Amino acid sequence: MTRLIAAVALLALMSGCAAVSDYIGLDDVTIERAAAKKPDDAESAINLAKKGMDDYRVGRYFNAVDYFEKILNRYPFSPEATLAELKAADCKFFMERYGEALGQYRDFEEHHPTNEAMPYVLFQKGMCHYLRIDRVDRDTSYAAEAVKQFKQLLRQFPDSPYASEAEARVRAAQDFLANHEFFVAEYYLRQGKPQEAQGRFNYLLTLYPDSTLAPKAKELLAQIKAGKTPEKDFTSYLPTIALPDWMSFQKKRVAPPQSKSQERP
Repeated sequence: MTRLIAAVALLALMSGCAAVSDYIGLDDVTIERAAAKKPDDAESAINLAKKGMDDYRVGRYFNAVDYFEKILNRYPFSPEATLAELKAADCKFFMERYGEALGQYRDFEEHHPTNEAMPYVLFQKGMCHYLRIDRVDRDTSYAAEAVKQFKQLLRQFPDSPYASEAEARVRAAQDFLANHEFFVAEYYLRQGKPQEAQGRFNYLLTLYPDSTLAPKAKELLAQIKAGKTPEKDFTSYLPTIALPDWMSFQKKRVAPPQSKSQERP
């Protein structure tokens, strides 16, 4: 039984951020039976795991994380510790304590580099940055880090169930970063500094040639190069301030063509 727990697959496939809490690695029947065998030992690792998962499943993350951390403190070498390590990070994530969650996901990655949950862990690391993205006129480092983490996931596990969403979030974050560059360029134009704006437009087009603002950046850049400073109405090109909806960047799946044997008569 303990071997089964130690083997954790850990997480179910997910079809979006809302499903990220789905959990299949530890069979409910297994944990219930194991806990029932130790009714007098309420503080055993298996009973703490049961209580933690019971609270976790209904969203009582503050209570759940306490049980998981007890396992890590009292039974760090137990089979349940692997479960506790990951679920403690998840609890912090859903409590929106993203900095703490990120640290614990990193610890899990370091301690269990070959664990089956690694695609999920890498995705969650990206989300810890992604969900802290603010506005284009403020610090954009979280967007850059999110892109970095999601790309790591795509390199290591290109066929994982998280790949499609990670790709869409990368494109959304990159579009956000392109909007930031456009925002700065627009500021320079308002200040009467076209050369500085030109540098920003060039940078935008080099790094984010497929961004939604690329056509507008090319148009304004052409005007600057031609010695024609954009007219006052260039502010109609103001970028989007907030992070765009990642779902709008999802690629449409195209069904494979049917073979002749599959074609209807």
